[in-house]
Amino acid sequence: ISTDGDMQVIIFVRGIVEQYKDLRASILGKLLNSLDEVNTNQVMCACLWILGEYCEDADTLTEAFETITKQLGPPPYIIQSDEKEAQDKLTAAAAEAPKMVTKNVVLADGTYATQTVYSESKIPELDNTPKLRKMIINGDIFLGSLIGSCLTKLCLRAEGVVDGLKLKKMTVDSMLIMCAIVKMAEVTVSAQRSSLADCQERITMCCRVLLDPKAKEILKKTILTEGKATFASFLKNIKDKEAKETKKDDEEVPTTQADDLIHFRQLRSLAVQGGDVDLDDGGDLARATGYTDSGSLLTTELSHVYQLSGFADPVYAEAFVTVHDYDIVLEILVINRTPDTLANLTVELSIMGDMKIVERPQAQTIGPLDQATLRASIKVSSTETGHIFGTIVYENASTGERGYINLNDIHMDIMDYIRPATCSDEAFRSMWAEFEWENKVAISTSISNLLEFLNHIVTSTN
Repeated sequence: ISTDGDMQVIIFVRGIVEQYKDLRASILGKLLNSLDEVNTNQVMCACLWILGEYCEDADTLTEAFETITKQLGPPPYIIQSDEKEAQDKLTAAAAEAPKMVTKNVVLADGTYATQTVYSESKIPELDNTPKLRKMIINGDIFLGSLIGSCLTKLCLRAEGVVDGLKLKKMTVDSMLIMCAIVKMAEVTVSAQRSSLADCQERITMCCRVLLDPKAKEILKKTILTEGKATFASFLKNIKDKEAKETKKDDEEVPTTQADDLIHFRQLRSLAVQGGDVDLDDGGDLARATGYTDSGSLLTTELSHVYQLSGFADPVYAEAFVTVHDYDIVLEILVINRTPDTLANLTVELSIMGDMKIVERPQAQTIGPLDQATLRASIKVSSTETGHIFGTIVYENASTGERGYINLNDIHMDIMDYIRPATCSDEAFRSMWAEFEWENKVAISTSISNLLEFLNHIVTSTN
């Protein structure tokens, strides 16, 4: 669990420990022996959760507690000034490159030669600080709260299994470690600074469980059983889902039966092709164009047709709107409902919102009871709602009168830019993390406690 695929390995180990009880003792022993080799904070969190949930007998409980406390080391978990200076010296010594000195020397036979000397810096002493202690000192507040939860579970499980003196020592050591973790969280400035209130609340609850008999009576069952039961339910749901998918794959009916005829169009004679209907033409055309569901496609097209003028107007107009990412194309159908020729008919468009008209409709001359199709292109700068409205201006060729028709507006909704798609949970989390800047809102408040502020939001919104 110290390689690149360490997270996948520990997730697999967690599932094996839950599903195969006979292998728990050996797996937990190997996990304790490998705890000092874990380099990743997330993997360390998973290891501590496994140890807190599945260590049950006296020997395993004692070994797990001693291993964790040994890896943590004695409190405090704040970098002291002398430790920081020593760490800086080690870093500086490791960064120094070897120096090269060149000088001229006289050999025994009286000739001159050039001598080059390399002077290397002293090899810095290896830092023997355990990896778990490094993670805590570097300010991993979430890992610190998980350590407090793990030690609390080990102490609760040790009741009635370990002798009283050893249990009391375990409880005192756990309390000291948890207090030091809270102190580290208060002093350290790290990216997890926002988790300080949650860490304080959780460790306070763990301390109350270890010290207050009433709190222990109320919360002991929840702390020791709920986590394991929830994980078992999660694994059961995954198994059921896989079983349903496997059953669905087995029950799939083949689209083509084994005894169906295969039509080769190239092998058929011209006489047969001219007289008979090829049964595969419809299917080939559908597969080539992707037009598999005529009803739903037609409904989708009709939903983007907007009536711009009324049936009683001299000119009837409707627009078919096509949205291509950040481009909107309007195909405006204009029908002359009068017995006269309309000259210089123009559709003048205006927009409201973050949009820009790139191509305006050209002027047309339409004969009596004739029709024409005009095109307009609109560039969208941002995916927000907008309105497109306009007026039809025309001139009657026989009378010379000008006419104006105000058109109904077209409302562009943000849903027109959204296309349904699917992605895995890992890809969604990755994309969400990339666009995290869109989710940050600056808030000015006098409330300093995170939980109090969250309760205030819940009370105000519900």
